[in-house]
Amino acid sequence: MKTLANCSPREFLVQTNRIRKAVESWLTMTKIMEIRKNLPNIPEGTPDDERRELTVAQMKANANAMLDAALDEHPNETAELLGLMCFVEPEDLDNHKMTEFFSAVNEMMNCREILDFFISLTRLARGNTSPAAKA
Repeated sequence: MKTLANCSPREFLVQTNRIRKAVESWLTMTKIMEIRKNLPNIPEGTPDDERRELTVAQMKANANAMLDAALDEHPNETAELLGLMCFVEPEDLDNHKMTEFFSAVNEMMNCREILDFFISLTRLARGNTSPAAKA
């Protein structure tokens, strides 16, 4: 299966831009960036161990809400995004098995150069081009 890790440079650039646009739309639809901002309600004077527990509980709640948004509320868009990473058009998704996508996405996630490229795109999109900035 063709992926960003094994395509030509021109294919990589064109497909990466398609993915960038799809991710932007997907993040807006799923509201994942807003969900990530949910902070725990920690009253003043709460002991550190209880603060940690409340923070971990909020992190779990946020993760569950993000998964619900991506997998339950927007499964089509999420599948289309995975497909784009493998050069599979939305109308051709049903001709593939999810295990194919998992293997391909895993291959890309283990490619440091691809991850670095996406981190760079994220920085550019945020208007922060400093190499020292965190994505």
